[in-house]
Amino acid sequence: MENTATHTNARSNQTTRMLCEGAIMIALSLILGLIKLFELPQGGSISLEMLPLLLFCVRWGVARGFITCTAFGILQVFVQGAVSWGWQSILLDYVVAFAAIGFAGFGRGHKYGIFWGSVLGGIGRFVIHFISGITLYRIAVPTPVLGTVYDNPYLYSAAYNGSYVAIDLAISLVVFAILYKPLNKYLTGGDLR
Repeated sequence: MENTATHTNARSNQTTRMLCEGAIMIALSLILGLIKLFELPQGGSISLEMLPLLLFCVRWGVARGFITCTAFGILQVFVQGAVSWGWQSILLDYVVAFAAIGFAGFGRGHKYGIFWGSVLGGIGRFVIHFISGITLYRIAVPTPVLGTVYDNPYLYSAAYNGSYVAIDLAISLVVFAILYKPLNKYLTGGDLR
């Protein structure tokens, strides 16, 4: 009986810790999202906002990552403001695109999972932004992006959205490479035992 109570208490403590870490990572992402290194005219920016979300996803897994990243996407609209072409754009470019970062959770518990999990999360985010670009933002074509005018909505969306998502992801990967050893115990859940 005592063993069951101890197990239940440990699980409750772990759930509480996960919820607190999720809230902290969302708050950090919102703050980092306000510090933009570069901002594109139709939304999208280069910042470190993906970094805490990727950490959370790799530490806690896909399901919890999706929930946390979705919450971030919703809050981002209200805290940072939204550049959109209607509610569909808000849904795709903020809620669903950031929820897709949750795919990073597949790296949980794997050696170098922070790296390939982050790439999965970044690709997930890019795919949703790309779909938004070829459907909703298609009306903006032809549009100059980074000094080139695009007539094809597929090329336009790939260049526009790829320009900032790839840089965000690359910055995150560099930070994770620098901090890999100190973060290893955190990422593998060694501090939870």
